[in-house]
Amino acid sequence: MTGRYAEVIGDPIAHSKSPLIHNFWLEKLGIDAAYRATRVPPEGLGRYFTERGEDPNWCGCNVTIPHKIAALEHVSDPGGIRESIGAINTVARGPGGGLFGTNTDAAGFLGPILDVPLEGAPVILVGSGGAANAILFALAQVGAGPITMLARNALKAAGLLARFGLKGEVKPLASSLPPAALLINASPLGMKGQPLLQLDLSPLPDNAIVYDIVYAPLETALLRAARDRGLETVDGLEMLVGQAALAFELFFDVPPPEGYDEELRAKLVQ
Repeated sequence: MTGRYAEVIGDPIAHSKSPLIHNFWLEKLGIDAAYRATRVPPEGLGRYFTERGEDPNWCGCNVTIPHKIAALEHVSDPGGIRESIGAINTVARGPGGGLFGTNTDAAGFLGPILDVPLEGAPVILVGSGGAANAILFALAQVGAGPITMLARNALKAAGLLARFGLKGEVKPLASSLPPAALLINASPLGMKGQPLLQLDLSPLPDNAIVYDIVYAPLETALLRAARDRGLETVDGLEMLVGQAALAFELFFDVPPPEGYDEELRAKLVQ
């Protein structure tokens, strides 16, 4: 590829809508650059960052499953993300040309629910991977809790609660849900090619919000079940676009264009 470019890396990666978002903004701004999706297997992560670090046209990358924690080993961490969130989703070039990692997931997650009173509110979180790190960090910032985590790895999930100073408990994925103000799926379950996330939502109160960060498909079984119950929902595009906007400015030195949100969403749901 010639000319400036950025990309999203993961394994798998074909489902990613990030290229559509970033290329939409680049076209609207008339910027001569491109954004693509690149599959990087876990064993190739170190080589990837070495090669991209030597490419003057490379502006940075978004990082998705399964690399959000492992990528910290290959870039600098000037913002102390390792100690705070513990996972990155964005890598860009610093002023000296070196690569640094940061995390735009936490702000992207909170954006759609900023007006929801979460202080002292019980929350259910499914998953304990890199996205869960950022979400728990965000929940701690707004004083949410107690947190009930549904996770395959109970020890890892309990460690995350302790890391962020959050009160709560860890249960197996198949456990019945406690009442909660907010249910979040931060796992790959429900994503195209993954098993469905099937939960009995009946214990949730009528004013609960169900937030699924999966965006391929956009209408997950979890969100469909929540809507059938008349619950408010937040889909994965909300967080995806929010975190992408912060990353875009790091890559291309300008914020995304304003006034095109509805046009962009229409393209994303096609």
